Amino acid sequence: MAMAQGAQGPQDMFTVPHTVGRVLCCMCGVSMAPNAANMCVACLRSQVDITEGLQKFVTVLYCPECGRYLQPPRTWVKAELESKELLTFCIKRLKNINKVRLVDAGFVWTEPHSKRLKVKLKIQKEVVNGAILEQGYVVEYTVEDHMCEKCSRVAANPDQWIACVQVRQKVDHKRTFFFLEQLIIKHNAAASAINIKQMHEGVDFYFANRSHALKFLDFLSNVVPTKSRHDKQLVSHDTKSNTYNYRFTMSVEICPVCKDDLICLPQKVAAGLGNIGPLVLCIRVSNSLLLLDPQNLRNAYVDASQYWRVPYRPLLSSRQLVEYVVLDIEHDRGVGSSSGKFALADVQVARIADFGKNDTTFSGRTHLGHLLKVGDYALGYDLYGANTNDLELDKYKGLVLPDVVLVKKSYEEKRQRKRGKARPWKLKALPMEIEPSAGGKQDEEKMVGEYERFLEELEEDPEMRSKIALYRDAAYREQSETGSMTDGEEPPSVPLEELLADLRLEESSRAESEFDEDMDDP
Repeated sequence: MAMAQGAQGPQDMFTVPHTVGRVLCCMCGVSMAPNAANMCVACLRSQVDITEGLQKFVTVLYCPECGRYLQPPRTWVKAELESKELLTFCIKRLKNINKVRLVDAGFVWTEPHSKRLKVKLKIQKEVVNGAILEQGYVVEYTVEDHMCEKCSRVAANPDQWIACVQVRQKVDHKRTFFFLEQLIIKHNAAASAINIKQMHEGVDFYFANRSHALKFLDFLSNVVPTKSRHDKQLVSHDTKSNTYNYRFTMSVEICPVCKDDLICLPQKVAAGLGNIGPLVLCIRVSNSLLLLDPQNLRNAYVDASQYWRVPYRPLLSSRQLVEYVVLDIEHDRGVGSSSGKFALADVQVARIADFGKNDTTFSGRTHLGHLLKVGDYALGYDLYGANTNDLELDKYKGLVLPDVVLVKKSYEEKRQRKRGKARPWKLKALPMEIEPSAGGKQDEEKMVGEYERFLEELEEDPEMRSKIALYRDAAYREQSETGSMTDGEEPPSVPLEELLADLRLEESSRAESEFDEDMDDP
């Protein structure tokens, strides 16, 4: 063993470590690692400035009304402070930046009101004898206020519009417009509108360009079943250049059938849908109507063209819903008794309003067998006591109407103790001018009640919530309920994971600056 170790010893003695050679700088004589120029970094930078010819100061135009920046020649770009969109815009404004290699870029924090943007760039360029030099420098952007063409036209005359889209629905509630407003906000469909006015039966959208109005009209036809009519009015005519100026008005009518409405289908329509119904419920409204027969769970889709070919109105609407209590329920186990999220069941119910007055009960079939149990409350249409004056219904000879058609489970009793309290979420609203109504305070109270019911419907319907954006309410403070008795089942609410953060860039930039100061402190 000792001899073996002695044999390996001389081999280790002849191992020569690898060392990197160093040379002297040809200008200052400092020892350095060799490079193609044989100059140290300090001398190389003193001899060559790779930022020469690049812009250090740039002026950009900003519209304070709409918050957009001018991308020459005529494009206006929407960008928030210290966003990646603004960083891309700033880099594109630099001339000759393509002659160097851009390695890194980032904002240098400035006061939001300083009208200055500073961007720190790190670039590389090949210099003497193929040596690559890397250098950083700061570009300062001076922000000058300049109103864009659209905003200047609105400021000069708010009524100076080119195209108007008049959206109307002939119903006695605003549920559709509440939902449509949230869809418009989520998809930013009314970004080009110069003015929005809330009218008696709908909303008017004003645009400075006809193409913007046509784009908005196309959006409406993709989210709700509509029909439209186009008109134009001559404003001025130049006989020398043969040019005409028109104002375009586009009237849009939304289908009067809404979610949860009870419909009696015309005989021609029912036959075309496979003899469904004729009493059906509208369970979903998008660019088409989803109709469900609560007696056998058969459903059919009706698009806008099919509806307007043979239009019909609801037999009973959601304003006529009556609250019932479930006395007995027997689930149907036969073939076809369940379809998707519905299940058939035979129920026995009684009206809440009849308690203490009579012992009248009603029996029928419902599609809510998966939700209801004995003791639950449900909302439905009272066909036993309703005065249905419908011409289409009279055409069906020998049709036996059910006493009750249940529509959805009711949480009214459980909501009583929570009504009036703040919610942890909120919705955004369009900047609309509200036309004063003749009803005054009565109409305002009606609007507040309808909006509250719309919020409750959002809490009950996850599929409806998935189409819009809900935001966390920063002002919400959770209140602990003391002394309240609960029966173990709470009304539906919006899960926190579905809420979006309502980001404010001023607060986030202030928080980042405070964090940077804390990190700089020893």
